[in-house]
Amino acid sequence: MSETPAVLFVCLGNICRSPLAEAAFRAAAEREGLDVHVESAGLGHWHLGYPPDPRAVAVARRNGIDIGAREARLVTREDFYRFDHVVGLDAENLAGLRRLAPTDGKAEVSLLLDHVPGREGQSVTDPYYEEDSAFDDAWSDACEGAEALVERLKSEAASR
Repeated sequence: MSETPAVLFVCLGNICRSPLAEAAFRAAAEREGLDVHVESAGLGHWHLGYPPDPRAVAVARRNGIDIGAREARLVTREDFYRFDHVVGLDAENLAGLRRLAPTDGKAEVSLLLDHVPGREGQSVTDPYYEEDSAFDDAWSDACEGAEALVERLKSEAASR
């Protein structure tokens, strides 16, 4: 792993869960004084160039974070060389990432909630077709996973 860990969060469209996970992780890393590079991307092309879903923007804003200026992008094979961690938000995303990952890529591919003891294998709530309150649930899941991953990275940095 590089001195500054690089983490990419991935969901299907890159307009809901992955931008929320990116924001939650960036905030958790900042609180802990962990220098990181973080981005998010999607596996599907239908939202390319679009800003996050307004409901995702609203939940992030309620938590003091502005994600409105970012634009959806696709995961690329190059991402598996650029990032230390490529983190899927659900099992479908994880399977897609594993299919896309080159055999010689450096990224560790994982599921976000696998980093939370007792939540291994669980998906971050997909709020897209749900009520607005599901975005709060997705934010909560993303924060829990982000905080656990920050703790892991801090521990790894301390042991170097």
